[in-house]
Amino acid sequence: MKDWIEKINAKIDELLEQKWMKTLRISGSVTWNLFLLFLVFALVGTVFVGSVGAGYFASLVKEEPLRSKEELREHIFNYEETSEIYFANDIYIGKLRTDLDRRETSLSAVAPDVINAVLATEDEYFREHNGIVPKAVIRGLLQDVTNSATQTGGSTLTQQLIKNQVLTNEVSYERKAKEILLAMRLEHFMTKEEILESYLNIIPYGRNASGRNIAGVETAADGIFGVKAKDLSLPQAAYIAGIPQAPYAYTPFTNTGVLKSEEALKPGIDRMKTVLYRMKEAGYITDSQYKDAINYDITADFRSPEIASEDRYPWLTYELENRAKEIIAAKLAKEDGVDPERLTTEKKLKEKYMILADRDVRSKGYRIYSTINKDMYDAMQKAADNFKYYGHTYTGKGKDPITGEEIDIEMPVQVGSILIENNTGRILSFLGGRDFKTTELNHATQAFRPNGSTMKPLLVYAPAVEYGVIGAGSPLVDVKFSIGSWSPNNYITSDERGLIPAREALADSQNLSALRLYNDIINKRPAEYLAKMGFSKLQPEDYTNLATGIGALEVGTTVEENTNAFATFANGGQFIESYMIEKIEDLDGNIIYQHEVEPVQVFSPETSYIVTDMMRDVLTKGTGTVARNTLKFSSDFAAKTGTSQEYKDVWLVGYNPNVSLGVWMGYDKQRSLYAFNNTYLQPSVRINKLWGTLMNAMYDVDPKLIDAPTNFKAPKNVVTASFCGISGLAPSAACSNAGLVRSDLFNAKVFLPSQPDDSLASSSVVTIKGKTYNAHPNTPSEFVKSGGAGINQAFIKRMLGRLGGNPGSLLPKNSSLSNSSVSAVDFPADGSPPATVTAAINGNTLSWSGSSNDVVGYRIYNVTNGGNTLVNSVLEATQSISVASGQAYVVVAVDITGLTSAQSNVVSTGGSETEPDPEENQEQPPTPPTNGNEGSGNENGSNNGNGSGNNGTGTENGNGSDGSNGSNNGNNNGNNNDNGSTGENNGGTTTTPPPEKPSQ
Repeated sequence: MKDWIEKINAKIDELLEQKWMKTLRISGSVTWNLFLLFLVFALVGTVFVGSVGAGYFASLVKEEPLRSKEELREHIFNYEETSEIYFANDIYIGKLRTDLDRRETSLSAVAPDVINAVLATEDEYFREHNGIVPKAVIRGLLQDVTNSATQTGGSTLTQQLIKNQVLTNEVSYERKAKEILLAMRLEHFMTKEEILESYLNIIPYGRNASGRNIAGVETAADGIFGVKAKDLSLPQAAYIAGIPQAPYAYTPFTNTGVLKSEEALKPGIDRMKTVLYRMKEAGYITDSQYKDAINYDITADFRSPEIASEDRYPWLTYELENRAKEIIAAKLAKEDGVDPERLTTEKKLKEKYMILADRDVRSKGYRIYSTINKDMYDAMQKAADNFKYYGHTYTGKGKDPITGEEIDIEMPVQVGSILIENNTGRILSFLGGRDFKTTELNHATQAFRPNGSTMKPLLVYAPAVEYGVIGAGSPLVDVKFSIGSWSPNNYITSDERGLIPAREALADSQNLSALRLYNDIINKRPAEYLAKMGFSKLQPEDYTNLATGIGALEVGTTVEENTNAFATFANGGQFIESYMIEKIEDLDGNIIYQHEVEPVQVFSPETSYIVTDMMRDVLTKGTGTVARNTLKFSSDFAAKTGTSQEYKDVWLVGYNPNVSLGVWMGYDKQRSLYAFNNTYLQPSVRINKLWGTLMNAMYDVDPKLIDAPTNFKAPKNVVTASFCGISGLAPSAACSNAGLVRSDLFNAKVFLPSQPDDSLASSSVVTIKGKTYNAHPNTPSEFVKSGGAGINQAFIKRMLGRLGGNPGSLLPKNSSLSNSSVSAVDFPADGSPPATVTAAINGNTLSWSGSSNDVVGYRIYNVTNGGNTLVNSVLEATQSISVASGQAYVVVAVDITGLTSAQSNVVSTGGSETEPDPEENQEQPPTPPTNGNEGSGNENGSNNGNGSGNNGTGTENGNGSDGSNGSNNGNNNGNNNDNGSTGENNGGTTTTPPPEKPSQ
């Protein structure tokens, strides 16, 4: 072997020694050296350029932090997904307002054609590359350097993901360098499937059929074609896959949700065909599939323009959004270690967390499930739209929200209503107003107004029953009073009903009796009950002002708060806070908020039932009868009406064992609803009809819920007890004899009439104009009812209390407690003889005209043939009697002090009328007493009549403190009738005057 090698080497040397070989060797050496030289230069140049490029690249990315795997993945998966809202029973409403709609999906829920179309169009080497395609990067760089008009693009799906989720859309070499670096890094942290899924969830797809900006393939599939991403057909998949290259050029909808013109749709359709061609070239589809797809009419699949949730259900969408933000703000504060209660009192702190909550609600893809029943909500809106009795719509001046120019705006009567399920607090439906375009204010939940007489059961009657001050029928004083310049009146008229049962006062919404009752309990601070029942805007003055008892709140309350408070009675005294959001879920379906019912015991079950029973009368015989008559069904309802000053607000809140419905009407810019009343119904009638109309609409949707099958049941301690109707105390013999014993409901745990009645004493009484008064010492006996009953003056003083008032108004004619045998006060006689009456004959019926106000009766004399025989004496209410034929008669009026009038004209049965002889047949009044003490006032004016007086009749109403205002009233025939009623009027609680007009 060795020899063989040596022979070969010798041969080679021999050849090299030849001349041509020497020339070839020299040439090859030179060539090789030149090649080596060029190679060195090339390598050096390459290294130099590479070093410069690398240095430049390094300088571009030097500010980019080294992101960890967790940080980079967190950025990628932060999709800023749109939150969705739902009716009760998981019925979809729509998306909350946001700049970009997006709904996450998984790769398994996307049609394969979509994935293939994206890969064929956007990144054909996706499965092979490591984040970038070098030749594509170089090509893009050269195109940029040479300013080529044709830009083919070179970003992989990974790079696009980085650009959208981590970086920005800034056009710069720095951003591109960071994008390349992060894309290569991301490929080490995420699988291809994760990258592809993320890309499909974040890429923009133009606009949907509502005109909203959309991102993510699931949102695009639904917003453009109305299908799920997994159900997209091949043409649909190709169309969607082509959109991201130029989203707003290729999307089929305008920013208002209108389908573009045929010409404007063409670029998107052409792009779809390009995508289909690339899919065919890449082998994803066959020639046959390709031909079928490009000939498909994709425009037939575009969904019809869709109304956004804020346009379809504006008040509901905004309300749920606001409530969701309140919930999330409290959650975020709690996570930061901040007591959520501080958000209710610290304005800046609340602003901070509401801003954070707003970002979360709009971007974290929450699913917000409400309590609103869709069918009820729709029915309530329809019923309200069809209601014809709101009132006049005015035109006023306002500013255009966009241009700021002054324009004419409509000012209709607005309405707010809410329906609450009592035992859960769920808000089943509400009515935000007449037209959202006119005003965005939600009149059910956000408008604070005085609640008028709907305040009375909440603040006056229920606390009074709870404190053991009254029972359902206890007598209240409905008599006028004044505090400074404030002189409140009753609703509709300025009547006074005197002593009136509490249930009657509530049913007819009497202001005077409610205010007097509230004055008796105001020092116990009953407004604290309102705070417990969710009245959120109570001011310090609301706890002390007497006018609050009839709804004159400093700020006011909402329909929701007012109705929610009434539901307390339906719940046996437990306040269950109303709510509209049942639960909130995050993107992964985790429940991050679930409403929990937390009852608060406000009133006892006994109080709640008694007040409920009292308010039943509102609908059956009080101010709510029109509402009751409007109902198409019968249920155990209780309710209360209310009006504010000059009918600027009208209310009606009613409930049965299942639900509570509250309704309000009024103008946004407060003015009386009474204007144009010749055209529209009286405001209280309107609200009655609206309440009944809305309740009927709810009944049509769910009769089992709305028409509660059971009635309110009385707790065992609610008993029926008898009492004296005048005093409210245990019946006395005098009260029983007077026919004034009543019976009604009481809470046996706190109050039963046990103290004997002290209001009545034996008395002789007379009747004048239907009212009963104490008889005068000189009143003729034939006109006196002996054995009657008179009200003790001490009792009168006690009933009128610190507010005072006219004692004569305690038992007016229209009082249900008035009785012909009961007298409250003395009559203020004028001391002059009565006026002469005029007699007339019709057949055998003798009649005569009325006389003076103090007349107690009439005497009829037979004056035939000059005689003067008393035929009959009748009480003042009688003004005709039957007489014998062929006789002549005259009539004489007799007043309470015994003074008589002159004889009337003579009339005859069967004969002509004659004038009386002024010198004959005149009945003279009895001789008056000469001692002034006989006419010394009465018990209210003791020691006031001791001065000399012609007739000594004194004053009838000396009700001043210690008789100070009744002094010297025995002079001048006792005509100084000062009505001394000011003794203690101003001793009550300082108050702020209420509305000028009464509350209902």
